[in-house]
Amino acid sequence: MNHLMRFPFLILVLSFVVLWISARIGAAFGGLEENEREGFGLVSAALITLLALIIGFSFSMASSRYDQRKNLEEAEANAIGTEYLRADFLAVDHAARVRALLNSYLDQRLLYYQTRDDRQLRQINVTTARLEADLWSTVQVPTAAQPTQVAALVVSGMNDVLNSRGYTQAAWLNRIPIAAWGLMVAIAICCNLLIGLGARQTRASAKLLFVLPLVVSISFALIADIDSPRGGVVRVHPDNLEIVHQSLHAQ
Repeated sequence: MNHLMRFPFLILVLSFVVLWISARIGAAFGGLEENEREGFGLVSAALITLLALIIGFSFSMASSRYDQRKNLEEAEANAIGTEYLRADFLAVDHAARVRALLNSYLDQRLLYYQTRDDRQLRQINVTTARLEADLWSTVQVPTAAQPTQVAALVVSGMNDVLNSRGYTQAAWLNRIPIAAWGLMVAIAICCNLLIGLGARQTRASAKLLFVLPLVVSISFALIADIDSPRGGVVRVHPDNLEIVHQSLHAQ
């Protein structure tokens, strides 16, 4: 299901077809009497309000996760840039080694944000894990030999670099639960069934059956787009990491 969420346009098409068919099914069993329409209107209005609340809540969840991913990208860039400067506290050979590894590590972090290929992503994660082990051993050996307060700053900075990657990865895996999607889809289908059931058998009513399925489908596609880090149009671009990358290469 999460893999499907990476294709918002497909979500738009599928949800529209399902919801429109639901409305048409409701219309096929329509034909309410005038004295039944008042109660029917109250029920359909309540259900549509519930659907709107759930969609709004899901959109808020997706937006907050997007903001979290953006903030963690900024924190990750700051951690890498700070540790690059703190490498000055190490001996010349160790400092050069740390900086070279940080440059390679930064290249992998940029690829992590930019790739959409699962196979390439697995390779990036393997390479990143190896670089993290090398980075930690490069600062751990000299600071263990001379444990000073200045050396502790270098170790602390490297710890921030490694932790920031873990926080970022956790945020990218944090998606809207499948149960929430199922609830939204179920209520949307019920709403469209009711709309079709209450529609009068006229040409104008038949055209109106397109409205709710289309609006709800667009909402689903937008939520899926924002909630999918590697799919769709709305993505987290590593602006801060690119700035740090340009700065380090300039040095």
